[in-house]
Amino acid sequence: MMGRVSSCTSLYTWCGLPVRGFQKRSFNIPRKKITRKSALSSKLPTIFRYSYLSWDGELSPGQQVASRAAIQAVKTKNDVLIWAVCGAGKTEVLFEAIEKALLSGHRICIATPRTDVVLELAPRFKKVFPQIKVAALFGGTEDRHLFAPLTISTTHQLMRFEKAFDVMVVDEVDAFPFSYDEGLQWAVEKSTKNSAARIFLTATPNEKWQLECKYGKRNHVKIPARYHRKPLPIPIFKWCGDWRKQFEKGRIPKNVEAWVKKRIISDKQALVFLPDIKLMEKALPLFRKLHPEIESVYAEDPNRKEKVERMRSKKIPLLLTTTILERGVTFPNIDVAVVGAEDDIFTEAALVQISGRVGRSSEFPTGNITFFHYGRTKSMIRALIHIEHMNKEALKKEMID
Repeated sequence: MMGRVSSCTSLYTWCGLPVRGFQKRSFNIPRKKITRKSALSSKLPTIFRYSYLSWDGELSPGQQVASRAAIQAVKTKNDVLIWAVCGAGKTEVLFEAIEKALLSGHRICIATPRTDVVLELAPRFKKVFPQIKVAALFGGTEDRHLFAPLTISTTHQLMRFEKAFDVMVVDEVDAFPFSYDEGLQWAVEKSTKNSAARIFLTATPNEKWQLECKYGKRNHVKIPARYHRKPLPIPIFKWCGDWRKQFEKGRIPKNVEAWVKKRIISDKQALVFLPDIKLMEKALPLFRKLHPEIESVYAEDPNRKEKVERMRSKKIPLLLTTTILERGVTFPNIDVAVVGAEDDIFTEAALVQISGRVGRSSEFPTGNITFFHYGRTKSMIRALIHIEHMNKEALKKEMID
């Protein structure tokens, strides 16, 4: 996009505003003023407190611990990992820490590897921080030049920034492509000030980080339960034969077809994950014989955003997808199937995240997650153990009923 760039080419950075007086004044944010009289004496002056946060929800005990850790990281400008199961309410955990940062005049960025997550997070933060500008940055965004105290961005868009943020939140830190791309990891470092708070969020930290947490080498907080206090749904393993050959012959594996028909009859929405786009292209016409409104979605799909919105509005009964929807999107009442769960693309982290799409809503806290396979893999077994371990830990800590 930049064309040819050589070592003798001049590159420019722009701070947007003078550095002196940048904090607090530069954003010109209207703040809601809350007053209260001192309890010590009516003669003492009125104490003023400002608030940006407009949210009347309550945090679970696990969320409260994580929220305090995030606030402490903002105060001390340190790093913290919040390791929370899918559906634990990681977004709500950030609210108070972000407000503290805003009250200090700091500039905050919430970075995530995927556009879908930006599109889901931006409206939520605009709702709870109605008095401030919130920039949503992704490919093709209209907010490209919006100067805002709170930025929700894909990690790719951080290439645009140079030591701009006082607080950096990296959501889904283990997700592709961020976890594999050193350039994106560099972009996070480049866009963050030298002395800044960094908050990492994930349900599935990599093995290195898990060991660092286990041996006390990484500052972290763990939330092993969802806010609605129900256990995580456990994956069911079902052998379906050579599924790839069956699709090649124009057939859906019988037990996969039965699973789909059951959801269609009961009017229960579902996601079906497939290993690659080529397989999905062959599978879509076969699934549409079961219901003409079934759709498919993948990373480069030009109608990806619209299809996800139609799924949310319950206009699509079943959506075939690649791992692009393994995380960051919420549908309140769905079942999930993984066809070809033994494929290399379905790592332990991917399978845990995919399982986490089920039972997220307090109104629908249960659901079915099925791994259809042609042979069990270590990743499948580790994902099952990971989920069972979190349920046991949550039960031990009395975080689930």
